[in-house]
Amino acid sequence: MTEAAPVIRLRDVTKSYGTGTGKTQVLRGVSLDVIPGELLALVGQSGSGKSTLLNIIGGLDMPDEGEVEVLGIDTLKAGDTKRAKLRNRSIGFVFQAFNLLDHLTCLGNVTIPAAFAHHHKKEADERGREALRRVGLADFAHRRPGELSGGQKQRVAIARALFGQPTLLLCDEPTGNLDSETGKGVIEFFQELNAKDGVTLVIVTHEKRVSSVAKRVIAMKDGQIVETSDEELHAKEVGPA
Repeated sequence: MTEAAPVIRLRDVTKSYGTGTGKTQVLRGVSLDVIPGELLALVGQSGSGKSTLLNIIGGLDMPDEGEVEVLGIDTLKAGDTKRAKLRNRSIGFVFQAFNLLDHLTCLGNVTIPAAFAHHHKKEADERGREALRRVGLADFAHRRPGELSGGQKQRVAIARALFGQPTLLLCDEPTGNLDSETGKGVIEFFQELNAKDGVTLVIVTHEKRVSSVAKRVIAMKDGQIVETSDEELHAKEVGPA
């Protein structure tokens, strides 16, 4: 049987910020393959480069050198427009800070991607309501973020990420602002997305409750992937994000 092509293929990716004496090397030759249907956790201390790597995978940032291929597209050779289409149509993003707009309803926040994909309002609203239903907030369409708990805000953010029916979901500390019980519900939802829908997930986390359910755990240190066994990773807390 022919092995499936990687959803993500990175080769010798480097990234630095600043210039001269203020230059900081964030990624140092990172190579990684992620196969379809994986639930991958990226762990490491603050400053290890994991969030920068996630942003490069999602096309939100560009490397200095290396190769980046996502869903069969060379994102370094692709122009800004093609990268934007890839993000809008095939990649969902979930961040720790929720990034909801307070003046919009939950439905309005979820359907924000429609503005870039040129969906008709009726179609966008239907898809938005379905995304809210999937995260258990079907009755919250007309509420505003200020009326929600932290867990509900994160579920709205997840619904927004699901609006475009992505095949790849990139999550940066998605449970970092949530209490234990609420975080557990979000983790279980990610597992369901992965198992039932076949969505590939890459989750940046420092929490053992997240990395312990991942199918594969990759540890980063000083901008590089380090060889660490699953037993070592799950035997101790990785450290703060």
